Parts: sequence; C-alpha cells; structure tokens
Amino acid sequence: MAELTSDKILIVEDDRNLLDTLKYNLRKEGYEVITAIDGAEALNVARKEKPALIILDIMLPKISGFEVCRILRKEMTVPILMLTAKAEETDKIVGLEIGADDYMTKPFSLRELLARLRAMLRRAKMVETQPEIELLKIGDIELDIPRHRASISGRTLELTPKEFDLLAFLARNKGLVFRREQLLEKVWGYDFAGDTRTVDVHIRWLRQKIEPDPERPRYLMTVRGAGYKLEG
Repeated sequence: MAELTSDKILIVEDDRNLLDTLKYNLRKEGYEVITAIDGAEALNVARKEKPALIILDIMLPKISGFEVCRILRKEMTVPILMLTAKAEETDKIVGLEIGADDYMTKPFSLRELLARLRAMLRRAKMVETQPEIELLKIGDIELDIPRHRASISGRTLELTPKEFDLLAFLARNKGLVFRREQLLEKVWGYDFAGDTRTVDVHIRWLRQKIEPDPERPRYLMTVRGAGYKLEG
C-alpha cells in the first residue's frame, strides 16, 4: 500500500469498467478519488470538490470532454489529463489547445498513467511554492510568474497553464537550448520517455500567440537537430 496522500483526483469516464478499474488502482496508491460519468456532473463535482487533478475522457454524455475542459480552464488551473479512444492527432491537438495539460490514448498502461499523474501533481505543487514576486521580461514579453499572467507589448496573452509553464521555463533559461525530452522532464515533470509531440504542439501554439510572424519566429527558436530556445 502506498503512503497516503491528501491529493484528490476526479475521474470523468462513462465506461463503468474503466472507471471502476481506475478508481480501485488510484485508491490503492493512496489517492482520494471522486468520480463523474458525464460532462454535466463533471462540472458540478469539480466546482464543489476542487480536485488536485482531473482525468477527463473526451467522449462523454451530455457535455463533451472538450467542452468540460474549455469551461473548467476558465475557472481553475487544475491539471487536466485527457483520455481519448482515438489515435488521431487532431483530437490531441484540440485537447491541448483548449487547456489540457496532457493526453493519453486508450488503451494505456496503468503504470504510465500513474507516472504521469505523479509528475503532474509534483509540477503543480512546485508552481504553488514559487516566490511571491517574480517578473520576467524577454523583449516585449512580460511574465508575472505567481499570477500566471503574460503580456506582449502591453496586450494580455491568453495562455493555457502548460503554455505558460513552458514559456516561463524557457524565459528563465533564456538563450539555452533544450531537447524535447528535456522539456518533457523540466516542464511536464516526466522522468520517462513521454510523447515528444506534446512539446511540439505547445511550441506551435505558443508561436501563434507570441510571434508577430509565427512562420519566421523572433522569440521561440528551433535549433535544428537540437531543440528549442527562447531569444529576445
């Protein structure tokens, strides 16, 4: 039996067998588990219980997982791991764009799921303990770290939590080049081989938001064969 933790995890899944399996295994790991079987219930439970993390299926009755994620992201910064039964890249990109922190495609390894949950929770706690005052400026970009606010030339940037984390990490390490695997470890907290496409998707969306011309970036640079860096 794992050491008990106060972390509360909300599982939103309409497949009863998968829901029960996840609930059993997460409780065995010491997590407090709450559940919902449709999108409407998910919103109510999340607002009432304030979970530390949400496992959210895309295909849900009443309200889709995409819409649940979109709504919750406007209300709270809780880490969200989306589950999809499809292997299509479009679903994954949409989920990340609307604010999911990561995704897993069914069927998935329980061991990998647990590793990702631990990494996401660990990362969320690190953010909570950041210094009260930390302001970063890269060119025309300004980052207010504790408030998770970003702007460029005075215009507020609408960034997802993970986009902000990625931008803040690169800003703290201005000019340094990081491989995709390093960014997965440093920003997502993964100490295993995760899906590096997650990094590429976030880089792509960040460029759409911070670059005057995303096709010719001036801030978020690709170093061929090496990785990414932030200049300014």
